[in-house]
Amino acid sequence: MIVTKPKRVTRTFTQQLVAEPTKVFPLLCPVREADWIDGWDPIVVFSESGAAELDCVFLTKASPGNAIWYITRYEPGKGFLEMIKITPTVTACKLTIQLRPVEGGSEAKITYAHTSLGPEGDTFVESFTEEHYRQLMRDWEARVNHYLSLGSILRT
Repeated sequence: MIVTKPKRVTRTFTQQLVAEPTKVFPLLCPVREADWIDGWDPIVVFSESGAAELDCVFLTKASPGNAIWYITRYEPGKGFLEMIKITPTVTACKLTIQLRPVEGGSEAKITYAHTSLGPEGDTFVESFTEEHYRQLMRDWEARVNHYLSLGSILRT
């Protein structure tokens, strides 16, 4: 058995969104993300309801093998979502999203915690800088707000 200290990076960003949490929360779904993310196309979604739900599992393309996502907490009434993403031999990631109402819309506090599973994961963790994360979150924020405002995908 090998027990080792994890190589991990955790980043948090709070987005300002133009709609209340009840409008935003349904968009945090492997199926509905195709409505607002240009090119989003999960390989398969395992869901009783056909959308995000507790114990929903979906696969996305990744290297060297497909990433496996598992929704571990799904609390629409609290605006809270938690997923685990495993990219085999690369990283294990916990993603949490907490929505809260604010004047003019909502805030989304989004946290990614990536743990390396090997040499490729070490490289990924080192590259997941604060600046990289801010750019990723600002892009996501712009895409969601564009969809919430105009009902269409922001093409880049």
